Amino acid sequence: MKRLKFFPFYLIILSLFVVSCEDNDDNNNTPAIPGGSGSVELVQTQNEFVWRGLNLYYFWQQDTPNLADDRFSTLDEFYTFLNTYDNPEIMFNDAPLRNADDRFTFFNEDYRVLANAQQGVFKTNGLSFVLTRVTQGSSDIVGVVRYVNNNTDASGKDVARGDIFNAVNGTPLFFNSSDDNNLDLLDPDTYTLNFATIENGSAVSNGKNIEFTKVEQDINPILITKTFDIDGKSIGYLMYNRFTSNFDDELNTAFASLAGVDELVLDMRYNPGGSVRSSVRLASMITGQFTGQLMLRQRYNDKLQAQFSEAQITDNFVDNISGTSLNSLGLERVYIIATDDTASASELVINGLDPYIDVVHVGTTTVGKNEFSLTLVDDVENQFVFNRNDTSGIAEGNFWAIVPLLGRNENADGFFDYTSGLAPDVTAEESLSNLGILGDENEPLLAAALAQITGSTTKGLQTVKDPIKSIMSSEVMTVLKDNMYIDGDKMKKVMLELKTN
Repeated sequence: MKRLKFFPFYLIILSLFVVSCEDNDDNNNTPAIPGGSGSVELVQTQNEFVWRGLNLYYFWQQDTPNLADDRFSTLDEFYTFLNTYDNPEIMFNDAPLRNADDRFTFFNEDYRVLANAQQGVFKTNGLSFVLTRVTQGSSDIVGVVRYVNNNTDASGKDVARGDIFNAVNGTPLFFNSSDDNNLDLLDPDTYTLNFATIENGSAVSNGKNIEFTKVEQDINPILITKTFDIDGKSIGYLMYNRFTSNFDDELNTAFASLAGVDELVLDMRYNPGGSVRSSVRLASMITGQFTGQLMLRQRYNDKLQAQFSEAQITDNFVDNISGTSLNSLGLERVYIIATDDTASASELVINGLDPYIDVVHVGTTTVGKNEFSLTLVDDVENQFVFNRNDTSGIAEGNFWAIVPLLGRNENADGFFDYTSGLAPDVTAEESLSNLGILGDENEPLLAAALAQITGSTTKGLQTVKDPIKSIMSSEVMTVLKDNMYIDGDKMKKVMLELKTN
């Protein structure tokens, strides 16, 4: 019996590949596939959408047996497989459709929530915090407030950087593993944090309890922009906490205020990533002298990579945002504060700049997320690529979105292998007992960066006895997690170019 191939489904839908060497469709005996020309009418289930999306886009498709183009001999076999699982996430994990190297693919039951978050709009109470152990080896953990976002619920309450909480609604927090913890206490829209102080290596309640409520609102990722004049040098400082393309104009304005600086300290210690397009723009603002040169090249799965042209898989340094000139600094060196909470698009800036200028990494080893993603929805006509400006083609009633890993970015030197993280040039850690004030030149990590600039290499580099080792942060506990996503409009354009060629 001729095996039913699902690869030709995408030949029909997307015109990506050639079914055979013959142009005469009458000689093609491939059975009709749901969704294709002449196909039988079958309901597009959530599982079917996810399988088909992963079969086309997933970075490890060629290495995943259950995503193979010839995995199923008949339609009945295909739908029997799909109906084994109660929802796409269970299918992804249990089938399995996940590669062992995949740490970051995720789902959302409502693409609308995800789309808003990518524009910087999501539910938050305004608290940025990290969860860490007071004593290494203990299962008891505490939350440490990093900063409070302006104009949020938390900004009107008695809470500030350095405050510590050890319980939620009266229940102490613990973390033994990703499967054995009670971090879901922080999931509800409203909860009460029970604060504590550290005494003799333990968290002791101090009687302060505050209720916080999350609401959906815009969060500007640019927290601090300022300039220092030290030893005759003008040093710019920018704390940037997420790559949100909706705020790229504000980022460009921030760089205008840094015009003329001799050096720049870019603080991304808490930045979990985001838009690849924003990372290219940021790197271009730091420099400006490399417009049109290669910053990064994408590597997709074998099926897609063979079809893409060089222009379709590269991103070059730019000099404008939708026609507005970038306020570039033209620097030959940048000091970047990055830690174990720095991921994806943040790491991409470090790696992308490295072949061109001197990048001095101050902090600790980063997360090591060098894969990018794309939001997929059940929209066959748009090749499953989510288009926020046109949702009319999304299958009625199917709000599921999948954000799979599509590929890896490599820099102009071809380097991409940093899944273990990017190691610092200058090690500096945050401390439970001495967080300092963000933006103050004596704050330990900023002081360490400034010391490298001024030559006072011992300042800010004292041994930390109680370092903060991140278990989880509030930035990752959002809808976006630490996702790095490429421009959906660009991907859709590329797919349509393939379809018409």
